[in-house]
Amino acid sequence: MSLDIKRLLYFLFLWSVLLIKPEIVTAQLLGTSKTTTEEPAKAPEDSLGRRTPQGTVNGFIKAIGDQNYLRASQYFVLSKRSYRKTAERIRIAKTFQQLLDQGGNLSPSSIISNKETGRTDDDLATGVDHVGSITTSKTSIQLYVENQSDDSQPPLWLFSAETVESILSADVSKEKTFLDRVLPTVLKEKKLGNVPIGHWTVVVVMTVLSYLLARLLVFLIGLLVQKTWKKAATEQGTAIIEALALPVHMYLTVILFVAFTQRMGISIIVRQRFGIIIITIGILAFLILLWRMTDFVSMYARSRMSRSGRISAISAILFLSRTTKAAIVVIGIIALLGIIGVDVTAGLAALGIGGIALALGAQKTIENFVGSVSLIADQPLRVGDYCRIDDIKGTVESIGMRSTTLRTSARTIVTIPNGQLSASKIENYTHRDRFIFNPIFNFRMETSPDQMRYLLVELRSLLYAHPAINNSNPIVRFTGVTADALKVEITAYIEAINVETSQEVQEDILLRMMDIIEQSGTSLAYPSQTLYMARHTPTSTEKSEAISETIKKWKENNELQLPKFDPKRVEELKDTLKYPDKGSFNTDQE
Repeated sequence: MSLDIKRLLYFLFLWSVLLIKPEIVTAQLLGTSKTTTEEPAKAPEDSLGRRTPQGTVNGFIKAIGDQNYLRASQYFVLSKRSYRKTAERIRIAKTFQQLLDQGGNLSPSSIISNKETGRTDDDLATGVDHVGSITTSKTSIQLYVENQSDDSQPPLWLFSAETVESILSADVSKEKTFLDRVLPTVLKEKKLGNVPIGHWTVVVVMTVLSYLLARLLVFLIGLLVQKTWKKAATEQGTAIIEALALPVHMYLTVILFVAFTQRMGISIIVRQRFGIIIITIGILAFLILLWRMTDFVSMYARSRMSRSGRISAISAILFLSRTTKAAIVVIGIIALLGIIGVDVTAGLAALGIGGIALALGAQKTIENFVGSVSLIADQPLRVGDYCRIDDIKGTVESIGMRSTTLRTSARTIVTIPNGQLSASKIENYTHRDRFIFNPIFNFRMETSPDQMRYLLVELRSLLYAHPAINNSNPIVRFTGVTADALKVEITAYIEAINVETSQEVQEDILLRMMDIIEQSGTSLAYPSQTLYMARHTPTSTEKSEAISETIKKWKENNELQLPKFDPKRVEELKDTLKYPDKGSFNTDQE
């Protein structure tokens, strides 16, 4: 084995080790015995879970749910006097629970920050988070948790001193909730999960009532919409109403349930446990709304494409619809996982890296798909169109999601990726509203001025008279004298439904023009680079004299149609020719 190969293998070995454990290689290269880097000391776990605002609120709810009010008091910022007295601490915790039951509202657990730093995107001071409120007939308290540690110590989030002071000053002696007044004693004394069984019963009843009342409201709203919206009875209107019905029903059910349970004084323990369910239902309602609106937009777009004959667009619409639904499912799963407390940060990072890798690997596929969407949206060509793409001419046979196929005049199939096609120059011959007729005649140098005048007038008269020539003024001009000919340029437009018909009209006009040239007594010049070996044929003297006489009469009668035609003469000439000409097969059929 050569020295260079050994060095290469040694270098690859060191590089692989460096990728696996860079700190080991670094330490060995520096000649030290240290094999691992020093990690910062991890803050010890708090047994009560008070390292984050979410942990503090959840821990407090669990403590009062277990009726461990002494433990619940450890989530408060207490004065030294209150902290020493066990009875005082228990009283504060019970008062807090009573206020929450009467009219309190804690934010759902998934909304409260689960970071040690708390929320940093609100208007509150650093280390302070708003987690709820209490509103009764006599009391209005905003609930805050505050980090009691400095930067050198692990965080410790507790209900703030201001919040505790407001709880202590609240008068709850005569406050009674609706359930306290109406529930029988037996339903208040018997408990399930440390919550009166009557509260659980009312929750079930309120769930059913909220659902039925929301259904009634949706029905009434539907009737109102049908009476006030003129398009409600159409297919699109019915589809929109059906798409909105279920999400609106779910939203109304949640709103009514929250309003009823909070005003009736149902235990905060029950309401806090239902918080995740309520948010989950809200997210599901929103996802269902997105899903149904995607179906509606897809259905509406497909029906329009079908009516307009754009069948190739339907496949793109279906693909976009399915892609949107897949995105809705992914977003919904991530949102629901976040609600139940699963940390989705790592999953989102992996999803982002996977998306980048997928995008890089499928770059051409995505390019072709975007190209197909732009082709369908702009419609520079359709199936059946005859067109030229760069230097390829052919008839479009199909427009797919990845590529477009053309059938050439040689009967071969050319497949062009849509990404490349959307960036190419496309010349579509099918959508021409008219066909240009632009011959250039080179007449012999012996052509006299009167013969040229005759040619200009008669050639233009022919174009005015021909029924297949567009009504816009045709152009017949004597444009120059070359080294070997007199040049006449003609520009006109043929009205025809396709290329074949335009070629038939062009053929007829050229034959008639040849007759006019023959009658004028002159002829077309031969190119100077062509060696024409023939006996010289002089121009016809008789025809030349006759043409001169004709021009003389036109001048005497002020009828020379140069440089412009008299509009009256143009109207007289229009459609005076018979096309197809007399004696043709088509004429006999007519």
